[in-house]
Amino acid sequence: MFYYSYELTRTQCKQKVHGEIMDDIKDVQLVECEKSNYIKPIRVLFTQNGRKRAWDAMKVHDSVAILIYNSSRNVFILVKQFRPAVYINAAKSMQDETGNVTIDHTKYPGSLGLTYELCAGIVDKEKSVAEIAQEEILEECGYKVTTESLRRITGFRNGVGTSAAYQDMFYVEVTDEMKVSPGGGNQHEGELIDIVEIPLSEGRTFMMDESKPKHVGVMFAIMWFYENIQSKKV
Repeated sequence: MFYYSYELTRTQCKQKVHGEIMDDIKDVQLVECEKSNYIKPIRVLFTQNGRKRAWDAMKVHDSVAILIYNSSRNVFILVKQFRPAVYINAAKSMQDETGNVTIDHTKYPGSLGLTYELCAGIVDKEKSVAEIAQEEILEECGYKVTTESLRRITGFRNGVGTSAAYQDMFYVEVTDEMKVSPGGGNQHEGELIDIVEIPLSEGRTFMMDESKPKHVGVMFAIMWFYENIQSKKV
């Protein structure tokens, strides 16, 4: 588990999850995606105001995300993992003499693809979004919660220009006694997820720190907490 602090993170270090180095990335190639269980590229043809138009988009799974607050130690529980999409957009690719498109990992380390995120998961089961959120909290962060303890914050569309998948966002408060496993994601699916604790006193600074790559949902959720949870505790 990685404890967030501006003083502690000034020195870059390799991070291990399940005994494996999360940002040890090599042999990066960019190839055509012929078939996927998670995304489906499509071209939408339509007529708008009498004018024929086309738009490229993707069909993807909807998802759930959860802001977790540990009241035993006054910290937000986030996750950190390697995101290939973030990496390829942060690095520069090149085409070799054989036509392969690659990224030189010696120039562009895997750490460029590490992002801070809310605990989250895709909706791909015949279960309620609350039940899926409950499973993700246990799998990724190791906390056992009830569906009744989950408070729905809101729902919204992600990536409206490309996928527009729907995400339900929840909030849950946990304690140290509710920690029943190390978390870290599903090893059988190759997940390497680090648990990150953000002290409540540093949340606002972290939220706006551009050197810590994060989804806008993280920023929104933390802001929501200060407005709707913290303000009522003062």
